[in-house]
Amino acid sequence: MTMSSAAAPPPATQRLTSVDALRGFSIFWLLGADGAVGAIEQMSRDKAPWISATGRFLGQQFTHVRWDGFRFYDFIFPLLIFVTGVSIALSLPRIVARDGYASAHWRVVRRFVLLFVLGIVFYGGAARLWPDVRLLGILQRIALCYLFSSLVLMYVGCRGSLVAAVVLLVGYWAAMTFIPVPGVGAGSYAPETNLADWIDAHYLPGKLLEQTRDTEGLLSTLPAIATCLIGVLAGLYLQDPEARESRKSLLLIAVGVALLLAGYAWSLSFPIIKSIWTSSFVLVAGGYSLILLGALHWIADVRGWRAWAVIFVWIGANALPLYFVNGIASFERLATRFVGGDIGLWIDRMATPGAGRFVAHALGLVFAVVLARELYRRRIFIRV
Repeated sequence: MTMSSAAAPPPATQRLTSVDALRGFSIFWLLGADGAVGAIEQMSRDKAPWISATGRFLGQQFTHVRWDGFRFYDFIFPLLIFVTGVSIALSLPRIVARDGYASAHWRVVRRFVLLFVLGIVFYGGAARLWPDVRLLGILQRIALCYLFSSLVLMYVGCRGSLVAAVVLLVGYWAAMTFIPVPGVGAGSYAPETNLADWIDAHYLPGKLLEQTRDTEGLLSTLPAIATCLIGVLAGLYLQDPEARESRKSLLLIAVGVALLLAGYAWSLSFPIIKSIWTSSFVLVAGGYSLILLGALHWIADVRGWRAWAVIFVWIGANALPLYFVNGIASFERLATRFVGGDIGLWIDRMATPGAGRFVAHALGLVFAVVLARELYRRRIFIRV
């Protein structure tokens, strides 16, 4: 089935506030909000029991699990890949219908190359000597997921995208479970002894994030593409002209709950591990992503309650450029020029330890939001 028959572009061109807000929400935490929550955890120490417990819970949720398990901080990156898939479904069919397949291919490949190169620059680029250059990372994984998900949608359409996602998840589980690792055997999901880590250690050139393995490695990119395809399927459904808008919200939430149940059930034999992007991790992260998208769609696009989403929409309009700028220059480091050093220590003395760090992260986030607002107000949208 071709994309023209399975994902024909809808006649309406109205943007979905829920999608823009979800994209901004995923980046919001990486622009300083995560550090602010970490500072709250420090500020809550040695306070009333319920305050300390709340702070510990928040601090824990904003750190990655050491290996298996799932916390809020583990959700941010797959959410961003999921939203990338939604955006593919909302834009690519229109490009094909308007400009044809050849032009759509060129745009997809061009954006893939740009994202991939920016990813290499993000991790140091030419400032480092080979082999101390990281070839795969967050932006590179987004680029690969964008490329392959776009091609799958163009060539096999909606049903083919669903089949591809299932094949990727089941195939990855089979490979990780039944292909033996030299010197270890088959079925190991532990660090450095699993198939994905072994492939990265032996075949991924350049610098590995954790010396002997990489959390954005070669084999684990395959299930990450499935994460993007789940977003593609959600985006295609959001464009279904025959479904009521309120029904769309409810079905997205219902499917999200089903994926959560399936993911946690699968985790009994194939653990939820972000570092190697296990298939159960894909289902759990995809389930939460669908639930959040469905809820935001009902709130913003069905009920029309959009005022709360303004900041997220500003950020979402230039999400990846803001993430790139923050990674290179750091809004938090800029903020410490105003509230760091002795000023930060004074804030700690006047309030509580950690308050100065909180103010620095909060001010950095304000800088990011102001920049996002100005870009949005001037209608400057940097597409990467």
